[in-house]
Amino acid sequence: MNKHDTKKKDDAVRVLARNRRARHEYHILEVFEAGLALTGTEVKAMRDGKIQLKDSFIDFNNNEAWLTATHVSPYSHGNRENHLPERPRKLLLSRREIDRLFGQTQAKGLTVVPLSIYLKGPWIKTEIALVQGKKLHDKRETERRRELDREAQEAMKQQRW
Repeated sequence: MNKHDTKKKDDAVRVLARNRRARHEYHILEVFEAGLALTGTEVKAMRDGKIQLKDSFIDFNNNEAWLTATHVSPYSHGNRENHLPERPRKLLLSRREIDRLFGQTQAKGLTVVPLSIYLKGPWIKTEIALVQGKKLHDKRETERRRELDREAQEAMKQQRW
């Protein structure tokens, strides 16, 4: 790689965890990228994929955004300084983004949830989304649409053979 290349090899994105349930349960209105304030053992555990976003959400306290209810398993080679698995982790967002998200959650009754946590170069980032809950009939419609798309793909494959 020479010095004139604009895209570095380190800019590759590697997904560490996805919140699959969020896309099923919510309508995603807007997506943001945020950094995370982590300890050393948390970073090592996340790089090993020991993270779960199942019931995670974003909480707002003292004009700060916090990633809450995210389980990061203790690092296997950690000592007594190992992190707590379910501690709240501070999100690194701009003041304007925090104020905007907090205002939306208060005024319109929306929620902010994490969609994924990924490695972007040397940094661990999270993709968060402003979401609105789906009703039961919306979930059924999404499932029906997914099934129709799957059948159409199968029909296209059969046509080619």
